[in-house]
Amino acid sequence: MVTRILLIVAVFLLLAGGGAAWWLASAADSVTTDQIGDQVQTRDRGQLPVFAQGDDARALYRFAVEHPEVLSFMPCMCGCLEFGHTSNRMCYIKAETRDRVTFTSHAAT
Repeated sequence: MVTRILLIVAVFLLLAGGGAAWWLASAADSVTTDQIGDQVQTRDRGQLPVFAQGDDARALYRFAVEHPEVLSFMPCMCGCLEFGHTSNRMCYIKAETRDRVTFTSHAAT
């Protein structure tokens, strides 16, 4: 009887821990809105944001991540200089670390 109770408690704790881990991971990748109204999402490197819908958008966001040397030297043509964008790459990527990329929907909208 004690073994059965311990097994039930262990399964419950395992499920609760797994659910908490899933919830924290999904919350970390949630889409928010920044001060200029663009959607923002931070993802693990190699993943694209949810707002990169369609083949063209996915290809462009992937290019922005993989070729910073190209887009960093291209001026933005949409007039977002007033928002602090210094290059076309900033219309795709707001910030990044070695493991994570914070995307902005500015290029997708």
